[in-house]
Amino acid sequence: MDAPEPDTPFAAVTAQTTKYGRMFQAYLDKSTPFTTYRWAGTLVLFLLFGLRILFAQGWYIVAYSLGIYLLNLFLAFISPKFDPSLEQDEGMEEGATSLPTKEEEEFRPFVRRLPEFKFWYSTTKAIAIGFLCSWFELFNLPVFWPVLVVYWLILFGLTMRRQIQHMIKYRYVPFTVGKTRYPGAAK
Repeated sequence: MDAPEPDTPFAAVTAQTTKYGRMFQAYLDKSTPFTTYRWAGTLVLFLLFGLRILFAQGWYIVAYSLGIYLLNLFLAFISPKFDPSLEQDEGMEEGATSLPTKEEEEFRPFVRRLPEFKFWYSTTKAIAIGFLCSWFELFNLPVFWPVLVVYWLILFGLTMRRQIQHMIKYRYVPFTVGKTRYPGAAK
């Protein structure tokens, strides 16, 4: 199945880009079931990034930006796809409720706003970009890093407090720890 020769240089570049894009997507698809190995590789990349920042004594703004982005991704990961608070507001206008309130009502499983694979892929991409940026002096802005750390910790604490209150109010658990698993059932 040889493709005909492209007529223009742009068509040749597009054909090669498409070919490599498909190969990359095939590798991503093959890595999907190996959750532990994927996250282990991301952790190694994150540790390399942390060591780079620590030993280079700079690029704190890159690390801070990465931290904000990863916090945003994590919040999307633990948030439900269909926000009960928004649905409840809409339901009040229409006179309906979205969450089951009685035992007879239908069970609705937790569906994430950001699926695990997309969370992993975006996290890995962000860490790789941050690591790459830490090699260019352009991104080494002079900042007082303890202020960034304190500000990020305050932001993390307030955001997680709000998210946990939301989880308690609408009674959902985004993690599978402690949930019953039956033998022979798919994960």
